[in-house]
Amino acid sequence: MWDIAIYLIVITSVAYVLKQLLSETPNFVKFKLKFLIYYVWTSFISLMLMPFFMLDPKNVKNILIMTRSDLGCDLGLTTSSVMQNMDVTRDFLGFSEMGMFNIWHVADKVAAVARKELFYVWPFGLAAYLCGVVFIDRNNAKDAYKQLQVTSDIMVKNKTKIWLFPEGTRNKDFTKLLPFKKGAFNIAVAAQVPIIPVVFSPYYFINRPKYIFNKGHVVIQCLEAVPTEGLTMDDVPALIDRVRSTMEMAYKELSKEVLSSLPPDYPLYCNPN
Repeated sequence: MWDIAIYLIVITSVAYVLKQLLSETPNFVKFKLKFLIYYVWTSFISLMLMPFFMLDPKNVKNILIMTRSDLGCDLGLTTSSVMQNMDVTRDFLGFSEMGMFNIWHVADKVAAVARKELFYVWPFGLAAYLCGVVFIDRNNAKDAYKQLQVTSDIMVKNKTKIWLFPEGTRNKDFTKLLPFKKGAFNIAVAAQVPIIPVVFSPYYFINRPKYIFNKGHVVIQCLEAVPTEGLTMDDVPALIDRVRSTMEMAYKELSKEVLSSLPPDYPLYCNPN
């Protein structure tokens, strides 16, 4: 009796999953499956490359190998970029809206700063650690700032660039940027290194509430460097406002560019202005 019940449950479950996968309508099953495929693929690539990373652990150039290993799993993402303001010979702190792998080879010697939770997403987190990614606790502002300060001193000494995310989390609003965290700007002023803002157009094609994970296009724009030489900590608030204003204008333009080609009824998190 129980074996028949279990058999019917399995058959029903399999039939339901297949129906959801074959459906043209976005749904929970298709959405989670795409993320699962991406996780499996990144885990496989990470495991394959870790032996090479261990030969020279925490060397930031290890990540160039990973960025050229098709880590994107070809899920339909295409990118275009304008990177003429990226000076690979200078120290800098780079800021971006989201994403990095598609332009890492341009910046070359870069150490990314990420939230510590990412480290525990193994094996990718361990591979990232071996590539010199710096993990900080964003829930502990003092410890995070101290870690950034130590990292900045080492990176400036070793002529390594630092890549940070000033918003601190993913922005789902296509009309404006989130408030910027001040820690990275304090580090930039303390190290007297320029800031190079890098702006990514929104990931409109990923919508969790509506279970959408479609093909999409991202435009990447590198803005002119913002010097910090001669600035003091008293200048940080004005510096934040200046950088955020410049990036927000670029973000709005990029949003219009990528969203203008979408159907009027394309489901978005919000309606862009």
